Parts: sequence; structure tokens; C-alpha cells
Amino acid sequence: MLEFGQGNNEAAPAGDFIKDVNEADFMKEVIEASREVPVIVDFWATWCGPCKTLGPQLEAAVTALKGRVKMVKVDVDRNQGIAGQLRIQSIPTVYAFWQGQPVDGFQGALPESQLKEFVSKVAALSGDDGGLAEALATAEEMLEQGAAADAAEVFGAILGEEPENAAAFGGLVRAHVAAGQTEQAEALLANVPAAIAGSAEVEAARAQIELLKQAANAGPLAELTAAVEADPANHQARFDLANALQAAGETEAAVDHLLELFRRDREWNDGAAKTQLFTIFDALKPQDPVVLKGRRKLSSMIFA
Repeated sequence: MLEFGQGNNEAAPAGDFIKDVNEADFMKEVIEASREVPVIVDFWATWCGPCKTLGPQLEAAVTALKGRVKMVKVDVDRNQGIAGQLRIQSIPTVYAFWQGQPVDGFQGALPESQLKEFVSKVAALSGDDGGLAEALATAEEMLEQGAAADAAEVFGAILGEEPENAAAFGGLVRAHVAAGQTEQAEALLANVPAAIAGSAEVEAARAQIELLKQAANAGPLAELTAAVEADPANHQARFDLANALQAAGETEAAVDHLLELFRRDREWNDGAAKTQLFTIFDALKPQDPVVLKGRRKLSSMIFA
């Protein structure tokens, strides 16, 4: 079981991440503490209705990051000096402190998704991601080396820490694809968190599955090649040939045929060549030479 904590240390108990603070220890628990880790300050009061919703959601988001950010709660009725010094005029008000200074904040309630985004952004100020970036790189390396099961385990562990980590989610789907577990991959995509459903990493995984399905229906490569050579204007044969080449792992050749098809008739079959090109581009890494070259050629045709 892989675990990620703060640096190489074990994660502290959740109680260490969230504290009630008063005027006597505000300097220590906020100003001084923020020189080591970002601190979020929740200004609230017992009579404040929205505070009763915001507070627990904020605590949950902070606890989920296991020490990469801390939270203190300040009751403005009992600590009017702090509230006055920071010019708190309405509650709930939330401030984020880093290196002894307030660096971000908001007033009023926020949707839970925006709240999580705020907490993650504050946590990132320290540059410490709890080792997740290193774990992601390790998982990607495993996947490239063919160790799909090991990669899936690491991606899954990362998602245990950050359920909305788009790179890990997309990676886990791709690991299932690489292991031939297409049904599991599709089930994952069917339940992707809404916050990352449109991310590039998830779209890449979705594109890989689409290409895999097409590969299962690809026609005979030799016959399709002969058909295109016999009649270069046979658009369906050229499109099918591109699919067969993609299925055979000859992605660059597939892209070349789709570009040729687009050049000959960009509107054929409701723009199928362009759509297929984007599916291939999405499935590959953005900096892949095939993607860079293909996008450049396609753009030159579109804007010619």
C-alpha cells in the first residue's frame, strides 16, 4: 500500500491540521506557522448560518490534503481585536496566509468544488505536493515499460489521496486499457468526477479507448492499401486504411492518410477525417512529434 505524506514524514493526525485560535496564539498559529506551511483562517460566529455549512466543508478539504495546508478557526465575537485588525466586515470570511502575509481569501459561502479548488491552490503555494508528482512520474514510467498492473496500483494510491487528480485518473484508465481490461476502463470513465471530466488527461484516456474499439473492427491492411493505390479518390478505403494503420501501431502513417483525406475533401462524412485526427492527437502526449507535425499540417490546410 503506497502512502503519501508531508515530505518523508508520516502524516500528522487530522487534529493537527485544524485548530481553534484566539488573540493570544494568533501570531504563533497563523503568522509564524505560515512560514512553514500555508494556513487558512476561517472567521466565523456561532450565530452565522452560512458558517455552519462552510466550516465543515473547509475542514474536510484541508484534512484531505494531510498536512500540506493547515486551518485555524477564529470566533469573531470572542476575538474582536483580530477581526478589527484584519477589517473583517462580514462572515464567513476566509483568508489564506503564506510566509506571514495574507495572500488570498474570499467572503461568503462557496460551492464545494470551488472550495476544494481554493484549498488546493493555497496548499500549492509551498511547492510541496506530498510526493504526488514523483509518484505520478513513477507510474507513467511503469506504464511505458509495460508494467500496467504496477502502474494501476500507483495511480490508484494517488487517487486515494486526491480523488480528483486528473492525471492519476486518466493514468488509471490507460493502465486498464494497456492491461486489456477495457470494460474496467470504461466503467471508470462512466464515473469520472465532474470536476475533471473535461480535463486533457481524461480526454486522452477516452480517446485511447475509442481507438482501441476502432482497431477491433479494422479491415485487412494489405487489401485496404491496394484499394487506395488503385483508386486514390476512394475516401472510405483511405479512412479505413488509416484505422488499420493505427491498429497496427503505425500512427504517423495513419495521420498522413487522414491529412490527405482532409486535403481532398474536408467535408467528407461530416468531417470524419478531422474528427479522427483529433481523436488520435488526444490519445497521444501533447509534445509527441506525430502530434506536433500533424497539428501543424492540419492548421496550414484549415487556414490556407
